[in-house]
Amino acid sequence: MMPPSGHFITPCYVSFIYLRVAGLATMTDYKVRDIGLAEEGRLLIEYAERHMPVLMHLREKYRTDAPLKGMRVSGCLHVTKETAVLVETLRDLGADVAWCGCNPLSTNDSVAAALAANDISIFAWHGLSTEEYYWCIEQALKIGPTLTLDDGADLIFTLHSKHEELIPALYGGSEETTTGVIRVRAMADDGALKYPIMAVNDAATKHMFDNVYGTGQSVFDGVFRASAILIAGKTVVVGGYGYCGRGLAMRARGLGADVIVTEVNPVRALQARMDGFRVMPMIEAAAEGDLFITVTGMKDVITREHMEVMKDGAILGNAGHYNVEINEPDLLSMTVKKRRVRHALDEYLLEDGRRLYLLAEGRLVNLVAAEGHPSEVMDLSFAGQLNAMLWLKEHGRTLKPAVYDFPTELDHETALAKLHTMGIGIDELNDEQVKYARSYAEGT
Repeated sequence: MMPPSGHFITPCYVSFIYLRVAGLATMTDYKVRDIGLAEEGRLLIEYAERHMPVLMHLREKYRTDAPLKGMRVSGCLHVTKETAVLVETLRDLGADVAWCGCNPLSTNDSVAAALAANDISIFAWHGLSTEEYYWCIEQALKIGPTLTLDDGADLIFTLHSKHEELIPALYGGSEETTTGVIRVRAMADDGALKYPIMAVNDAATKHMFDNVYGTGQSVFDGVFRASAILIAGKTVVVGGYGYCGRGLAMRARGLGADVIVTEVNPVRALQARMDGFRVMPMIEAAAEGDLFITVTGMKDVITREHMEVMKDGAILGNAGHYNVEINEPDLLSMTVKKRRVRHALDEYLLEDGRRLYLLAEGRLVNLVAAEGHPSEVMDLSFAGQLNAMLWLKEHGRTLKPAVYDFPTELDHETALAKLHTMGIGIDELNDEQVKYARSYAEGT
């Protein structure tokens, strides 16, 4: 089976070689854009390692015992330098790994090449078509996984819908992002989920740091690289006030913007107002905003009715997982001319003469226009992913198909390790305090 050909690239491709192990195919191949980029990618990975001390600590802690020996991990995650550190750690701990990207535009081609050159079976390159994207997922599944690691649940759903024969071998899987957790919880509620999934996104050391501080910083990194605009003095509209939205709103205010938040959840809307932000429906915010960033996980957050009242020159961007939050077909239906004016910035000349700008084709602006979250914050998230793989190997066979919370003790272990790398110590409860905390008889 040959891979689908790209419409504008011809990635490096190594012919399939299959080994039969317990009736499953084990891959020793890859497909990347250019294996010649491997040296450049290796420098990026080494740089990330120096800024991910928790994950590197876990690598050294477990390397000798190889606790993942015998495990086969199929991963579908943004192929960044930070992801590469996780992938190589999984392999160093004994796992066989096959990998693909979870977004058509987020792969760093040099990092993918470096992983391929290091004997990782990886199928990823920047600019995938939809057909190529799902072809890559299929290749990552051919390892016959015992564990899955996903971001957005496309691999999980593909496995359920097309490869039920692989499910009996699975110990479990993990899900990295809010959108994916929503999706697998919906599968569980519908009785469609057939193996246990750990919601790593819901770990405190993930959503309180990755989502808030990582998204808050990296999205504006993408906005700056793609548009080169000044934020100070502008009105920034943040669609959604979950953890990611909070991070965005904080950073926008810190950059001197007037910030408007839109929400459908009344509690989050109230929280945004109490945090000092203006809150209103998107149709009202649409007329005021200079820059719009959606981060909801929901489709059609910005549609034609909003675009019709936007200012000339308004910029639209998305930081949610899928490219459905800003309705580009609606935008195209109003457009007489579209052109690429900067890296990751498209101009839409509308019938009435106004111009609207779309960042990163409506996909994740922080990964398409920039490099994603800083290594330091991904250190926490990927330490959680590694701990999830170790925990699922140990406990997965005893679990029913459901979505499981990340164990609190692993959260605390990860946070303590991070504090240690920062040179920070904290207090501990003494025996009397522990006894008091557990007593319900002692009162006033």
